[in-house]
Amino acid sequence: MPEESKDVDMEKIEYALKGKTLQVYMYLLRSRRGVGVREVQRALRLSSPSLAFHHLDKLEALGLVGKDAYGRYVVTRKVDVGVLSLFVNVLGYALPRYLFYASFFTTIVVYQLLTMSTLNLMALTVALIAATILWFETFRIWRKRPF
Repeated sequence: MPEESKDVDMEKIEYALKGKTLQVYMYLLRSRRGVGVREVQRALRLSSPSLAFHHLDKLEALGLVGKDAYGRYVVTRKVDVGVLSLFVNVLGYALPRYLFYASFFTTIVVYQLLTMSTLNLMALTVALIAATILWFETFRIWRKRPF
């Protein structure tokens, strides 16, 4: 597929993946198995199965989901567009990408404080500032999650 066609395709996907359609896609990403229309409707508290079907059909038309032999919907293509690019899927949980960096710098701060004999004030200050900024960004992104 030519690069120009891929760019147009990603723009189309990014435009379509908003609101309830994004929530349905995220639910399918979290599910380790195929899901039916009613299961999506109940899990996301949609008003009717036809609304769930509409969003699943929209995702199928975009080529992001498909049906298995039993008519259950499964993710066929994973994309990181829009707010999805700020999250990483770990064991079915969508976690902010900054969480891992914040944890790393927090570990450095704790280690520096526990080993007071080799305390490096500059390293501690840099790690503390980085950890603070990264935790702030992690919580800010977590509050904006669409699911």
